[in-house]
Amino acid sequence: MARATGRPDLPAAPNPASPQVIRNVVLVGPGGAGKTALFEALVAARVPGQRTGTTEHVRTTTLTAASFESGGVTVNLLDTPGYPDFIGDLRAGLRAADAAVFVVSGADGIDRPVSLLWRECSAVGMPRAVVVTHLDQPRADFAATVEACRRTFGDARATLWPVVEDGAVTDVVGLLTGETSAEHEEARAALIESVIEESEDATLLDRYLEGEPLDTDALLADLRTAICQGTFFPIVPVSPLTGVGIEALLGMVERAFPDPTVHPLPTVTSPVGGTVKGVACDPSQPLVAEVVRTTTDPYVGRLSLVRVFSGTLRVDETVHVSGHLGDFVGREVEGHPAHDDDERVGPLASPFQDQHRPRGTAVAGDVVLVSKLSRAETSDTLSSPDRPAVVAPWLLPEPQLPVAIRAATKSDEDKLAGALQRLVAEDVTMRMEHAGETDQVVLWAMGQAHVDHVIAQLADRYGVTVTAEPYRTALRETFVRRCSVQGRHVKQSGGHGQYAVCSIEIEPLPRGAGFEFVDKVVGGSVPRQFIPSVEKGARAQLEKGLLTGHPVVDVRVTLTDGKAHSVDSSDVAFQTAAALALKEAANESTMALLEPIDRVDITIADDYLGAVMSDLRGRRGQVLGTEPADGMGPEGGWTVVHAEVPQAELSRYPIDLRSVSHGTGSFVREPLRHDLLPADKAKELLGG
Repeated sequence: MARATGRPDLPAAPNPASPQVIRNVVLVGPGGAGKTALFEALVAARVPGQRTGTTEHVRTTTLTAASFESGGVTVNLLDTPGYPDFIGDLRAGLRAADAAVFVVSGADGIDRPVSLLWRECSAVGMPRAVVVTHLDQPRADFAATVEACRRTFGDARATLWPVVEDGAVTDVVGLLTGETSAEHEEARAALIESVIEESEDATLLDRYLEGEPLDTDALLADLRTAICQGTFFPIVPVSPLTGVGIEALLGMVERAFPDPTVHPLPTVTSPVGGTVKGVACDPSQPLVAEVVRTTTDPYVGRLSLVRVFSGTLRVDETVHVSGHLGDFVGREVEGHPAHDDDERVGPLASPFQDQHRPRGTAVAGDVVLVSKLSRAETSDTLSSPDRPAVVAPWLLPEPQLPVAIRAATKSDEDKLAGALQRLVAEDVTMRMEHAGETDQVVLWAMGQAHVDHVIAQLADRYGVTVTAEPYRTALRETFVRRCSVQGRHVKQSGGHGQYAVCSIEIEPLPRGAGFEFVDKVVGGSVPRQFIPSVEKGARAQLEKGLLTGHPVVDVRVTLTDGKAHSVDSSDVAFQTAAALALKEAANESTMALLEPIDRVDITIADDYLGAVMSDLRGRRGQVLGTEPADGMGPEGGWTVVHAEVPQAELSRYPIDLRSVSHGTGSFVREPLRHDLLPADKAKELLGG
């Protein structure tokens, strides 16, 4: 097997022969907890020449992977972003993995945002171990962190205890296997009781209460089973910077974390919705794999990080590529049109940060990089051409922050569309919209950090410079009082002229009623063949707008009278007369602006409910009601607020809600209707 390019000292790519010797592990935790430093320390412990974690203050913005051998198994380790703007990469990492290492700070405690990350793991039934870092900081308290984990996470207990000397972690003590002292007895007893609760041996509790010595090996076996099944969460103290606890954590990954045959497979169907038979985590079964992330390397080209669920993926093999993301989210997704194609698999490689170690195959359960899959995008399925399949995608968050961008130069404008299409195809949490009414290119993102990352990617990867500009909501015009006007279009210039006169009445309709046209002409003053022309001209002018250029809605136009000429009247003349009549009727006394109103459902921790309600009032929001939130973890204390809010007040709401709720709030919204825009707000939006 060839060595990695650019790193002659890097070992050859692992090539596991069966799923049973694979461990797919994802690092999860809040920003600043030390995930990236832990990632580097774990890799350095098994890969000669790899640098150890030198800092705990690196913000990870993308999913990073490294494969290495450890204790007879292949570990595919994935590092995910902890910042909420990059939750898409977190969920992609959870899809690729079978177990998680949840990283928390022993100095910062467990807050609501941390519990939200824990819920992300719980939602997919992920077995977890909890790693406590930052124990060398002055305010660190391991015992208090253990209790906080138990209150928040459920059945979580320390399996090792840190030895702290002069403010530094120098060693760890195994509560079941090490030489414990009196200070460890309470924690050791609590751990044994938890293991007994998880044990299938019904006599174990009675023997323990009677004082019978318990077999340590049997306890360890029960502990590993509980960890593998995801019913017990061990807590491990680790110092990524000094390496203390790293070997213990790797040993747990090797012996207690599940292999891919244990973790349930995602739902798999055929492209037409039928059942695909024989799908199992077995190299001999039909191929089913999923692209969990795509990116573009300046030297290699397109790179796809693929999780193989069933069968074996081979270089130069023809596979079927299925993409049906829109069917699962209920709408067409920019950059992810429905498609079914056959394509030859390019070179395979084991992921190792920015290094590529070639390999020939990837068996069921493995995670592998595939080069030059030109037709496969993030969340697409790879399968056998004779048995095409579609894997149900992971839960996709809806981007809620709109940012309008404009190319800085004509050269940037020529390249912008292609660059954005590529980035949107790679990142399923970003949406691009061409807002025709406001003449803006709008990026819908997860937050400001996400926007900054996308703009940096445009500049670094594609050489496109863009500037952000205020996002404009699409307003509407409407009539607010009844009026009668006449439109007269008469022109004589030799030969056939143009002649049309129409008298119309205009009256407002209820919100959402749309446009109505009524014909009340009597006596043939307007010939029958020209009445549709009046309606056509009215509709066209209402679409263009009358006062501000926004479409006019919720109005009834009634044709009451008119005049025609036997020679000079025409379809175009009556269309023009109808448009002139509407323009004649439009002024500040007869018309007003309408703004879009969204239905908003906000999930918030009860601690910040008052602040959120006050903030909604400041946004001209109307609270419709509240109810307890379901499925938010064992600690409860969450509420869903239902409200109606003007869309213009929500343009920065993802950022503001995060600030008001201390990172605990989230929301979804949907367009509801248009309502009258207050006069003072109209002046603000229209620049006076």
